[in-house]
Amino acid sequence: MPEGDTAFQAAASIAAAFTGKPLAYSQFRVPRYATVDLSGRTVLASRSIGKHVVVDVGDDWAIHTHMKMEGVWRVHPLGTRWTKPAHTARLVLRTDTHEAVGFDLGVCEMLRHPDEALSYLGPDLLGPTWNPELAVANLRRDRDRPIGLALLDQRLMAGVGNVYRCEACFLRGVHPHTGAGDVDLPAMVDLCHRLLVANKGRVRTTTGHARSRRYWVYGRGGRPCMRCGTAIVRSFLGTPDTTEERVLYHCPHCQPEPARSSLPSGS
Repeated sequence: MPEGDTAFQAAASIAAAFTGKPLAYSQFRVPRYATVDLSGRTVLASRSIGKHVVVDVGDDWAIHTHMKMEGVWRVHPLGTRWTKPAHTARLVLRTDTHEAVGFDLGVCEMLRHPDEALSYLGPDLLGPTWNPELAVANLRRDRDRPIGLALLDQRLMAGVGNVYRCEACFLRGVHPHTGAGDVDLPAMVDLCHRLLVANKGRVRTTTGHARSRRYWVYGRGGRPCMRCGTAIVRSFLGTPDTTEERVLYHCPHCQPEPARSSLPSGS
């Protein structure tokens, strides 16, 4: 699942092959931008901002993409066979030597002044100006909001997705329904930062294993906890009137349930 580390890796791959080079070809497979041709423009930079990938192409314009749930970027030497079906490609960029293809991108657009357009995002966990104090202050603003929802709010802190919210809560021994005000927020923020930094240049893992045991709880519903043996619970966190309800994994033994009064309505 694409999260801040995935975006960082994608942006870095594009940067390594495209920065400073003119585009020989571009194709947006999105109706709104079907006639946009960036051929001749030089790629000035490629960077991630939270879970977004921004490719600067001059005159304050940038390609802005977000992978959402299923998206992926592939960068390879020109002429390499695509690893995903052609009909899922949303954007194709080429230089004289390399090709970058964005498949199943949830957002694919041109943005003017991208940093201004994305200024609503909270501190970027993998950004050059990462500010943990501001992230803590943002998370603390709504003390009653479940930490499992607060961690997904990109306006508070940018880069954590569903995998990291489940894993960080487990590693801190915090039930995801616990109100943010009852959580050691500096420690939680520091852990999220350390996890993303550790994984920005490798296949993601929170356990140290790179294969079948990559995660402590995520995707392991019904299987025994690797710490205590209790069956991992698969549930959902959110209420029917929100768009934030996402699948959730936690260990009921290692992450004790908070007092009933602090549970969100509908739990």
